[in-house]
Amino acid sequence: MNKYIESESLELKERYTDTISKEIVSFLNGEGGTILIGVKDNGVIIGVDKIDEVFRKISDIITSQIEPNPQSEISSELKFDEGKTIVAIHINKGNNHIYCRKKYGFSSTGCTIRIGTTCKEMTPEQIKIRYEKKFIDNEYMLKKRSNLSDLSFRELKIYYSEKNYHLEDKSFEINLNLRNEAGEYNLLAELLSDRNNIPFIFVKFQGENKASISERSDYGYGCILTTYVKIKNRLQAENICISDTTVRPRKDKYLFDYDCVNEAILNALVHNDWTITEPQISMYHDRLEILSHGGLPSGMTKEQFFDGISKPRNATLMRIFLNMGLTEHTGHGIPTIVEKYGKEVFEIKSNYIRCTIPFQKEVMSQLDKNNVGLNVGLNVGLNVGLNVGLNNTEKKVLELLIGNSSITSTELAEKVGVTKRTIERIFKSLQEKKMLERIGSKRDGNWIVIR
Repeated sequence: MNKYIESESLELKERYTDTISKEIVSFLNGEGGTILIGVKDNGVIIGVDKIDEVFRKISDIITSQIEPNPQSEISSELKFDEGKTIVAIHINKGNNHIYCRKKYGFSSTGCTIRIGTTCKEMTPEQIKIRYEKKFIDNEYMLKKRSNLSDLSFRELKIYYSEKNYHLEDKSFEINLNLRNEAGEYNLLAELLSDRNNIPFIFVKFQGENKASISERSDYGYGCILTTYVKIKNRLQAENICISDTTVRPRKDKYLFDYDCVNEAILNALVHNDWTITEPQISMYHDRLEILSHGGLPSGMTKEQFFDGISKPRNATLMRIFLNMGLTEHTGHGIPTIVEKYGKEVFEIKSNYIRCTIPFQKEVMSQLDKNNVGLNVGLNVGLNVGLNVGLNNTEKKVLELLIGNSSITSTELAEKVGVTKRTIERIFKSLQEKKMLERIGSKRDGNWIVIR
């Protein structure tokens, strides 16, 4: 059995050729890896002759044929195996956003990336995004033009007004950096607008893999602040509580630590690379996964990440969340998660970060014992926080609003099986109990469950 097998992080070369520069660039633009010279594709070791000449050529490639200079990311060594000499080139993931072969420049031919066991040419759009991030990382979303030109910010203005910010209509868009240098709405503006084309999917799976979808809900296509509130309320409803009433005081055990999940969601929103796509939330039988795109912000190490050093990818978006009191600039979010669940819940790659929150085994065991599935999460009557002082009709209304905050009173009346007048009385009752809040006007606003 051959000990060497090509993989995403290992390239085998029978002999040195000048095309090795392509593999080096691919590893620099990807996750890094190792090139072994003197090993056939099938793993058979044949060794290297003229070692000094090979080292000289490798050095020439590193110092003069790749841009920017990757010397600090690459090291070479000799390995001895089966009585033969192998040259090993170790390439770290590059510290710069993008590398190319100087001969071809920052073109698709010059910029390659390791995908599986092959080197793939990057698309012009991928190159453009990476290249421009070389000059401005944190604020790229301020430069990227929105896909929509007709945007409104009614909900955003309501949020600011409720926090007692005085914003002039004429300067509102300028002060919040909602337009790029050309005067066009930017990606940040699209994220904060009342209506956009950006989804935000919450998916529930029946088992421990993606074989069977139980439910798929979309909370996007609107202001990201409202999207966050909807997701927050949905997760509160999903956080099933099992109470032990045989002891005093009563012990409540929840499916997951809500504060940790909330921190993970906030981090996914403000640190996500929105030039790629939106974050994703997946709920399985035994865990919750929160995936954000873009990996670590430029210049941040894993050690700094776990230490809670705050370096937001989207600084202006972070500032808006700060203004709304939705997050803090203290960097305590990641340490909070690590203290509860450990570093192993984070999977950090160059193009994404996945946070996996395991469910409380005792709660799961009790649910399985009672033959109760996790789909009861939306039955807010099972959630202790929503189970006090509510009648069945009020619980049903809250459940429907968590699923769809834009649902009308007429639609609610039909689904619940009561009159529209009854629904309006329930709205008033829930507002008095501080469990419901209206965002926007009666005609085109949304109901937000706040407890």
